[in-house]
Amino acid sequence: MSGPVDDDLWSAVGDPTRRRMLDLLLAQGGGTATRLSQQLPVTRQAVAKHLGVLERVGLVHATPSGRERRYQVDQTQLARAVAQLSSVGASWDARLQRIKQIAEAIQRSQGG
Repeated sequence: MSGPVDDDLWSAVGDPTRRRMLDLLLAQGGGTATRLSQQLPVTRQAVAKHLGVLERVGLVHATPSGRERRYQVDQTQLARAVAQLSSVGASWDARLQRIKQIAEAIQRSQGG
């Protein structure tokens, strides 16, 4: 793997509601907690808490917009999360390939 895994980042994107929020923010070019709560099966307060988690790990940033805050996805941090996911996936692919090779060697040695 190319760098350390950011557990807080992974924890943030591990929640399906937060992933859906990121999808909506990306598709709509940003949004407010009120707008997101109209599109998700959770309350506005729950949306605000989820946005707080995403903001703490840097996946979104907010700017004042009237009485609310408008959230945008931080493309750099999202790319970092994707790179970590790809790196971990490649690492696990290599491990699984090695396990397969060991299992095949055992099977061959047993005459199977």
